[in-house]
This record gives sequence, C-alpha cells and structure tokens, in this order.
Amino acid sequence: MEIVSGLVSYTVSKVLQLSRISQHKNAQTNKKMEEKALEVYDVIRTIRDPEKPNTLEELDVVSEKCVEVQDLGDDEYLIIIKFTPTVPHCSLATLIGLCLQVKLQRCLPFKHKLEIYISEGAHSTEEDINKQINDKERVAAAMENPNLREIVEQCVTEPDD
Repeated sequence: MEIVSGLVSYTVSKVLQLSRISQHKNAQTNKKMEEKALEVYDVIRTIRDPEKPNTLEELDVVSEKCVEVQDLGDDEYLIIIKFTPTVPHCSLATLIGLCLQVKLQRCLPFKHKLEIYISEGAHSTEEDINKQINDKERVAAAMENPNLREIVEQCVTEPDD
C-alpha cells in the first residue's frame, strides 16, 4: 500500500510540475503575441485617412484591440486586423484596407500572413469589401493603377518630423 501511495504522490507531483511548465509556456506565448500585435499597431496607426489630415488612430478607425496575432510556427505569424470605418457607408473603406495591406507588407520585419476585415456591422457592404481587400490579385491590380498608387503612397508615407 505504501508503494502505491508513493507512486500516486510521485505521479501527482509530476503532473502538477508539467502543468506549471505548460502554463509558463502559454504565458510566454501570449506575451510574445501581444508584443507582435503592438508592433503591428505601431505600423498602422500612422496611416493617414484618404480624405482627412488625420491618422487612422486619431479617427478611431484602428486601435490596439483591433489587431490580433497568432503563431503559425516556423517564425511565421497570422495577423488579423478588424478596422472600423468612420461611417457605415464610407466610400473609402476599400482604400483604407488597401493602405493597411501595403504598409504592413512593406514594414513588418517578420514573416506573416495577413487578413484584414471591416469590424462586423460597421459598414453597409462589409462582406464585399472584405473579399476585395483580402484578394491578392485585386490588391496587385489596384496598385498598378497610377492614380490609386499615388493616393496609397500619400496615406502610408510617414510625415517628416
């Protein structure tokens, strides 16, 4: 009976030890994803609105909580951004999504996949716009248009301090 009791005690202590190790690893992973999300947010918050002199951060189109980062393994991350246009019928929501795509592709120093969405219920045609801004071929075609490319460049270029 003592042997069984000793084995049970040993097993329980090992399970608890492994549980603490697992919790520690999860906490480290969560912290790393939060740091990556802040890094992403720092890149997008300074994008200028196509119509106004304000940044997307100043207009509350993007915020820290709109960025989620997930670890895909092999030092690659999935970035999910859910932005909120200023009005439900914003005609430039697609252009804002394009600016987010372009700036993140240029500025992020780590390997990533990108998904950009309009926050649920924030736009009258959000489903159509979500399809457009996540279609690589449409994004590439849009950036071939010189007028559109110039507008995007104006929005994503950092102002001189």
